[in-house]
Amino acid sequence: MINADKNSPLADRMRPEKLEDFVGQEEIMGAGKLLRKAIENDQLPSMIFWGPPGSGKTTLAFVIAKTTKAEFFRLSAVDSGKKELLEIVKRAGEDRRLGKKTILFIDEIHRWNKTQQDALLPYVERGVVTLIGATTENPSFEVRSALLSRSRVFVLKQLTSEQIKIIIDRALTDKDRGLGNIKIKIDDKTKDLLAQMSNGDARTALNILEYASSLSKKIDEKILKEAFQKSYLMYDKNGEEHYNIISALHKSMRGGDANAALYWLARMVEAGEDPLYIARRIVRFASEDIGLANSLALNQAVAAYQACHFIGMPECNVILAQAVVYMAKCKKSNELYTAYGQVSKDVKEFGNLPVPLHIRNAPTKLMKDLNYGKGYKYSPNYGYKEEQEYLPEKLKGKKYFK
Repeated sequence: MINADKNSPLADRMRPEKLEDFVGQEEIMGAGKLLRKAIENDQLPSMIFWGPPGSGKTTLAFVIAKTTKAEFFRLSAVDSGKKELLEIVKRAGEDRRLGKKTILFIDEIHRWNKTQQDALLPYVERGVVTLIGATTENPSFEVRSALLSRSRVFVLKQLTSEQIKIIIDRALTDKDRGLGNIKIKIDDKTKDLLAQMSNGDARTALNILEYASSLSKKIDEKILKEAFQKSYLMYDKNGEEHYNIISALHKSMRGGDANAALYWLARMVEAGEDPLYIARRIVRFASEDIGLANSLALNQAVAAYQACHFIGMPECNVILAQAVVYMAKCKKSNELYTAYGQVSKDVKEFGNLPVPLHIRNAPTKLMKDLNYGKGYKYSPNYGYKEEQEYLPEKLKGKKYFK
């Protein structure tokens, strides 16, 4: 179930089978580290591997499968569910009575819903199976807390270009599983480019290398770029990186760093983000972080949104760039944002406080008889300098602005 045949993609064929061949993640897999010792001693806890695509989550699970003496089963959360789970745990229960351990690897575990994860929980709890879950999403949000509390979370980092190059070289020289028999010609500069363009994703690097080798036995920059065909920027519009990058944009504008703000904008735009989503965030920023310090910022933001709506991509990229740089360079004030936060807190704390009688409207005789509007001072008659309370009695004298 875990062996790749000669017709499998290069990325699958090149998965290492021994701990010493695993590349990267020294923080958790280095000599003497907890996870490495657990694998070597065949004493694995249930665990979640959290990391970006191509960082080695599935590969590490396969290394464990080859190293451990336990039975190993793999499920993909994309196309499996409770039925497949119950079939595995039934067999695991039988093996347990014979003294055998069972490891269940669930790829993309974040795609399992609450019911599916709850069905797994009792078997992890009782030790019927040892869980290895792999996810690109923050497990704090995507994995049930009860399941998470019974698992160790190991964070895998994006591979460096140097580590990607090690994997590329192995694929080029391995005659049994790789491209060693084809004798591909590729210089160091092109390898560097492939490693850089892969964005720390080993699977992407090997997939592109395999496709490029089908185009030509001599791979140069031109062939490599043709193989890529499109941007491989790591950006999932529904995933955590989406929120990380929009946060980076917002904070860069807030900090007045126009260069960084422009960079994070480009990361989203070039990866295919909806320009209207970005424009909406800029509109929000104009009031939240600039507000009364420069009232024209909101005009600029709204104009940018409308312009993006009119002309769309790719022409609207420079419009977004103008708006982002403008916001970054503006004088900032969060006084309005802070004041509204305090008001919101008071509204929730005090509930529906009554409007003072003197500022109520009195369109009927009954309302006038009840003193609606009595004592109200018409501001123009006092040169807008009248002393008058407009807040409810319980909030009398409250200052939201300094």
